[in-house]
Amino acid sequence: MAKIAFKGNPVQTSGDLPEVGVQAPDFTLVKSDLSEAKLSDFKGKNVVLNIFPSLDTGVCAASVRRFNKEAASANNTVVLGISADLPFASGRFCSAEGIDNVVTLSTFRDTAFGKDYGVFMLDGPLKGLLARAVVVVDPQGKIAYKELVPEIAQEPDYLSAINSIV
Repeated sequence: MAKIAFKGNPVQTSGDLPEVGVQAPDFTLVKSDLSEAKLSDFKGKNVVLNIFPSLDTGVCAASVRRFNKEAASANNTVVLGISADLPFASGRFCSAEGIDNVVTLSTFRDTAFGKDYGVFMLDGPLKGLLARAVVVVDPQGKIAYKELVPEIAQEPDYLSAINSIV
């Protein structure tokens, strides 16, 4: 189990991110229109998993805006914004912000994603939400990059994530 922090206070996650080079665990999550999407739906593309607690926080919103602009413009790349937010809230956020290069996905029906990727927070004030992390999956479905952000209140290393895209 990984240890991270929220405003300096320790938080424990359900495990660790998958290792670079291994096959990314498939998942089924809910899109803003309530349809389902699987990681395997994007096979053959670079997939940026931008994982975060909630779009209702400044840092989470900033990460979606930044990946919308940068990673989504990379060749053969799709960005998935993954949180426990309700699909309706994600849809409203993207509409209001003009975000059209990020597919928002929700874990609200099933917590398996958070547990399989080791980002489900087990304690602290954000218990039950997802820790902030970035995972890049290559076109063959293998993990090319991973970052579990050690302090939930800080932004991820965008440049390293973007530079890992082949």
